[in-house]
Amino acid sequence: MKETWQQFGWFLGLTIAGVGLVELSAESAMAQTEQPEQPLFLTYPPEAHQTTAKQIFLIGTAAPEGDVLVNGQIIERNNAGHFAPSFPLSIGDNEFTLRYEDQEKIVVVTRLATTPPIPNGVAFVENSLTPGVDIARLPGELICFEAIAPSSATVSVSLDTQTIPLSPTPLSVDLPPNYAVLNFNNQPLSNDQTSQTGSSPISTYQGCSTFSNPGRFGPPTYRMELNGQTVATSASGSVEILPPIPFQQVIVTADSGAARTGPSTSYSRLTPLPTGTQALVTGREGDWYRLDYGAWIRNTKVEVQDVAAPPQSLIRSAQMRQGGDRTEMLFPLQRPVPVTVSQGTDTFSLTLHNTTAQTDTIFVNDDPLVERLDWTQPQPNQVSYNFQLKTNQQWGYDLRYEDTTLVLTLHHPPRLTSRSQPLQGMRILIDPGHGGEELGARGPNGYPEKDVVLDVSLLLRDELEQRGAEVIMSREEDITVSLGDRASLIQATEPHLALSLHYNALPDDGDAINTAGIGTFWYNTQAHSPAVFLHNYLVDNLNRPSYGVFWNNLALTRPTSAPAVLLELGFMINPDEFEWAINSTEQQRLVTTLADGIVAWTSSHQN
Repeated sequence: MKETWQQFGWFLGLTIAGVGLVELSAESAMAQTEQPEQPLFLTYPPEAHQTTAKQIFLIGTAAPEGDVLVNGQIIERNNAGHFAPSFPLSIGDNEFTLRYEDQEKIVVVTRLATTPPIPNGVAFVENSLTPGVDIARLPGELICFEAIAPSSATVSVSLDTQTIPLSPTPLSVDLPPNYAVLNFNNQPLSNDQTSQTGSSPISTYQGCSTFSNPGRFGPPTYRMELNGQTVATSASGSVEILPPIPFQQVIVTADSGAARTGPSTSYSRLTPLPTGTQALVTGREGDWYRLDYGAWIRNTKVEVQDVAAPPQSLIRSAQMRQGGDRTEMLFPLQRPVPVTVSQGTDTFSLTLHNTTAQTDTIFVNDDPLVERLDWTQPQPNQVSYNFQLKTNQQWGYDLRYEDTTLVLTLHHPPRLTSRSQPLQGMRILIDPGHGGEELGARGPNGYPEKDVVLDVSLLLRDELEQRGAEVIMSREEDITVSLGDRASLIQATEPHLALSLHYNALPDDGDAINTAGIGTFWYNTQAHSPAVFLHNYLVDNLNRPSYGVFWNNLALTRPTSAPAVLLELGFMINPDEFEWAINSTEQQRLVTTLADGIVAWTSSHQN
């Protein structure tokens, strides 16, 4: 992600779920799983920690007797001796001295400024000139330029034969990173410079123009006049206007091509593109291609070739193919086109882009899952197929190309066959988070999340098998399993339910003492019902706090072939909840309740 997730620290419970935090070396991981030998132990923050947060929590423990002081002040601890107080941070270095009896620990946390640095003299703010990477656009397409410079300057940009004056605008309101919602504080950020002075010494300068002639124009040149001085400098990225011919198309080579709303991983994901998908290139930005239907895809996921005409297809008939545990729809096309999926509670919609219908006949037999199939052509180059389903719970889907035929697979519900074993006939995948070199969150005494979730996952496996379920484990020992391998296991085994188990932590500006409870994460529509049901079931029957239910784009919630839910079973960094999480009696009670909840949810969704 574009945001600096590193400020979470290396322990955040969502690390292995797909948000990409700092990874530990094998040596560091082994060292930090050891139990503390000294009475005073600091789990977080690590040495030389940097953050943009306005506060930081100190997570650690000491022997229950006596006091722990931070910068001379006694801090609150629980009966086990654990602590997690938060302290405000000033811009720059902040030193914290922890004392317990004759022991002392010093940690320095550096708070980084979030506003651009004010340049010295007549100069642009470093790295503020656009484009920052090479870009390519279509003839006649609006291209906008931006620079940050002193507020009283006169700024222009030159490219090809044009000189474009840029107008100053106030520094735009900044939005916090996505993870700010985890602290329930995702409102726009105030500008530190403006809030302190009432006005900003620097401004954003903007201007736009179009360019009709194809060619490689190189980087734009920015010019600034201020106090009788003139400076000129070039942007780091160059501009190209694409020629009308030859056309360029991409062919998706990845197993699942991640399509996004913009040219970086900070932009939202769209429906993944199946291997073989073809689409016209309408723009480039750095390592990303913009495709003709509006999505962006990374260059490592595709190959590019020149073509004589844009990739388009007709579609005529479509055909249902029924199997024992699935329904498949076959859409014969002239070439593999981009697709978009949209799901409702009892609807499934598939849009084929760059496609024109010549359809008179569709074979849709009476089916255990599909009530009816309708189609429309909402735009000249789009055909949408809308499935009305017989059930209000979907069980996953897959998309693939067989040559140029798109195959949509809709999975059927499990067939439960025994009253005495209520999950017989159900296949459940359990993914214990982290493992091996990936510690996950760490409790106040350094105990790693990876060990707690493995213990709980093995107990849950036993409970589910006693109820008749077939259980698939992503790991059964302390080994490293990649995110990709975990997600691929879900796609390959097609379980009826996939559960990824974790314990939680917070961003630096969270409240580690007062934040507790079970949190649940889902992404695809089929996972919403089990996510909400299991969340409420655990909260109500265990009498635990609710952290909340989140729609979240995580690696272990994204698989489409099953309802995939990620459970954060509590907070490792909360001093009291950590003690609950590692208690063997409470662990057994937790997994028994979770298994009962799965039985209750599954039985409520049998036709």
